[in-house]
Amino acid sequence: MKSRQGGSFSPQAYLGSAGESRRVAEFRPRQPIFSQGEPADTVMYLQKGSVKFTVVNESGREAVVAIFAPGDFFGEGSMTGQASRIGSATAMEPTTVLIIAKTEMIRVLHAENELSDRFITCMLARNSRVQADLIDQLFNSTEKRLARTLLLLAHYGGEDHPAAVLHKVSQEMLAEMIGTTRSRVSMFMNKFRKLGFIEYDGEIKVNKSLLSVVLHE
Repeated sequence: MKSRQGGSFSPQAYLGSAGESRRVAEFRPRQPIFSQGEPADTVMYLQKGSVKFTVVNESGREAVVAIFAPGDFFGEGSMTGQASRIGSATAMEPTTVLIIAKTEMIRVLHAENELSDRFITCMLARNSRVQADLIDQLFNSTEKRLARTLLLLAHYGGEDHPAAVLHKVSQEMLAEMIGTTRSRVSMFMNKFRKLGFIEYDGEIKVNKSLLSVVLHE
């Protein structure tokens, strides 16, 4: 596709390599990518691995807000007037991130239609996810919320059909994500395992049959 400036432009090549005002960084498991309260002056694109986004409130309670997968943008709050990070991003496994300066991200989004479309699609999908999460919290049972979260983390229905095996996802993390206690998560995980919806032995394998929990009235 031609860029607005008349030359050829490949979003995949741009997002897959370092260049002007952007760099590729490697992170170890549990290594912070950025921390809550730090200056917000970059946007991240996740090339490989997985990233946990958490927020800590004034009383010190931490909540897992999102988990990002390859192909996701995050840290985009810097482009909406946020002077500092509202949460922390932490690598969950060996992770590779493209870090793009805010000014460069604004420039390339204005200059390149295809990248702009890709970024907007990502943001709209996340907005839809946030709305669905809110509805889930308001109207669904803990059991349904847990089933939906497991399916989302396994990317059920995704176009690239990734393996439905969840690494580095603990019961504590699931409890934080759905707003309940670890003991209740443990109870429903055992139930799902007995019914054959999941296989759970350190790692979590999510079977498509778990969808029946979400669809059941």
